[in-house]
Amino acid sequence: MATTTDATATGSAARTGSEECCSLSAGPVDTVDAERIASLFKALSDPTRLRLLSHVAAQGCESVCACDLTEPLGISQPTVSHHMKKLVDAGLLTREQNGRWAHYSVVPSAFAELRAFLDIA
Repeated sequence: MATTTDATATGSAARTGSEECCSLSAGPVDTVDAERIASLFKALSDPTRLRLLSHVAAQGCESVCACDLTEPLGISQPTVSHHMKKLVDAGLLTREQNGRWAHYSVVPSAFAELRAFLDIA
């Protein structure tokens, strides 16, 4: 326990001014906003979805074909479709059908909303 106390004391001594406490820049959220933000985090709470999202987001403004996600992630097409549907339903990605394949793009406003919520000053 002495180590924990020493680490806590050292951490407290190292913090100064505004670093001692933090608050949400936008203030508390209401019920509707909390439900919306929770749905975004729920969609992001799966490691496979995070990996899929990272592959789509890495392309910037370009859409990504679902057919290009199976091999790099080592998952089946039905699994890709299932997880991508969750991300689309949450509003994090858009889906556009191009012939046989679905193409996905990031919804920048959804990530702006998450950034604003997580902006702790």
